[in-house]
Amino acid sequence: MPEPVASLVKGTLDLLVLRTLELEPLHGAAIAERIFQTTRGTFHVKAGSLFPALHRLEQNGLIEGEWEMPPKGRRIKSYRLTREGRRRLSAEKASWQRVVMAMTLVLEGA
Repeated sequence: MPEPVASLVKGTLDLLVLRTLELEPLHGAAIAERIFQTTRGTFHVKAGSLFPALHRLEQNGLIEGEWEMPPKGRRIKSYRLTREGRRRLSAEKASWQRVVMAMTLVLEGA
């Protein structure tokens, strides 16, 4: 497994969170774990970055949080993607695919 990347490109964290929540509602720690697993350890999102991003996405109406009380343990806030979040995710995915294609052309000298 590669070493985690120290920093994300600006805007990448929001895209990672939106994509992660596209699959199913999750709480913060589960979102971070899913990103770590999905990126095969490349991105290790810490709480100090993740929770401000979740708050920002919630304030912008892209995700919704709901407090839950599991049978065992303490209450958790689970997040899900909103309709607007799905639209934003779709637009961001298209934009990133264009960036990746352009960077590939530059790096491979095509």
